[in-house]
Amino acid sequence: MKRLLINLDIAASAILANKLRASLTALGIIFGVAAVIAMLAIGNGAQQEILEQIKLVGVNNIIINAVIDQKDKKEEKGNDKQGKQKTSPGLSLADVENIRKSVPNLKAVSPEVMVETQIIKDATQRKTKLLGVETVYFDISNFKLEEGNFFNTFHLEQSSSVCVIGSAIKTKFFSKENALGKSIKVGQHWLKIIGVLEAKNITASSMSNLGIRDYNFDVYAPVKTVLIKYINRNLVTKASMQQANQNNNNNNDGGTPPETKPKNYHQLDKIVVQTTETDFLSTSSEIIARMLQRRHLNVIDYEISMPEMLLKQQQSTKQIFNWVLFAIACISLLVGGIGIMNIMLASVLERIKEIGLRLSLGAKKSDIVSQFMLEAILISVTGGIIGIILGVSLAITISTMAGIPTIISASSVIISFVVSASVGLVFGITPAQRAAKQDPITSLRYE
Repeated sequence: MKRLLINLDIAASAILANKLRASLTALGIIFGVAAVIAMLAIGNGAQQEILEQIKLVGVNNIIINAVIDQKDKKEEKGNDKQGKQKTSPGLSLADVENIRKSVPNLKAVSPEVMVETQIIKDATQRKTKLLGVETVYFDISNFKLEEGNFFNTFHLEQSSSVCVIGSAIKTKFFSKENALGKSIKVGQHWLKIIGVLEAKNITASSMSNLGIRDYNFDVYAPVKTVLIKYINRNLVTKASMQQANQNNNNNNDGGTPPETKPKNYHQLDKIVVQTTETDFLSTSSEIIARMLQRRHLNVIDYEISMPEMLLKQQQSTKQIFNWVLFAIACISLLVGGIGIMNIMLASVLERIKEIGLRLSLGAKKSDIVSQFMLEAILISVTGGIIGIILGVSLAITISTMAGIPTIISASSVIISFVVSASVGLVFGITPAQRAAKQDPITSLRYE
């Protein structure tokens, strides 16, 4: 141990005597370690973001969205033999029941209808979205209660005037009182609050990438309550009959009807189907597509998507990008190691007389090997420590300035430190062995 400490002192003195050269030698290690830590931090952040996004859209979900202004991909099949345009009934509760009965390997099916309205309480009002859902919706969407309860069977079957509100609604309208049991006016009707959801942290990127909204400002009521009290587009109303008569009159007069916004005839805006396993997503999606095509008379007025599959593809792409960055960082470490070897070989040539003197005074070859090995390890370890500091600072800067989420893990720091020390050990062996093989007499006469 004493000989090792002496050799360590000699190695440190040699490095301090050539600070600039040692610093330049360590640059490859510094940037390599910094790149590894920053890359792993970005990769971990991206993976965590994707996992959070998957939680937002739910796991193993197939989403069926209603399409109003559809472009029928099978126009020739959208007409009957007389050339009359077929009319689709649109997404409805009947589709939900058929999916439940016909599609295997399903965990849950959740209908959804949305109404844009406003909340009014104590002369305060705010625009909101009222969603008609069933209780299974909250489980599929990974919503948890802060207080209260979800809808029970009685609420769903009797179309009760109850609701569950988002956390932001509670904060705005019930900041100084308990919201449970209170009634709130949503649109033209009063709904009794039976539950408050936990706040969901939704980033701007998630809202943009996934096409989702801030759920914290939503109000949820039983789907049949919304269909009965607010809107049911499947019903033939007086307004729809007047509009149809007006269009017929325009056509009979030979005039062209005015351009109007396509009417939403879908009873439901969305149906979310959850499978038991990810492996069943594709097959279940195909079965649902064929069933809906038949029920909707070959009119493609719906859109089927699988967010989890898309997110996993995105995750796979990011992992490939992370591996590329990792390879670049490894190349930087390799270059740094080669730099250490070159400098140490040059150092051996410069210090042949010193090596000969030490050998002639009784130093063992193992002492010479230890001296040069310790020099290489000290350079790489010091470079590794500086690289760790630089990498952590870089990851924090990227997260702050660019808005990219980064997660610095302890494993990445430990791996970087071990790698930097290993680089010094591996690339210091050859110069150290070359120094130890010097002949003392020849070395003392070396010019």
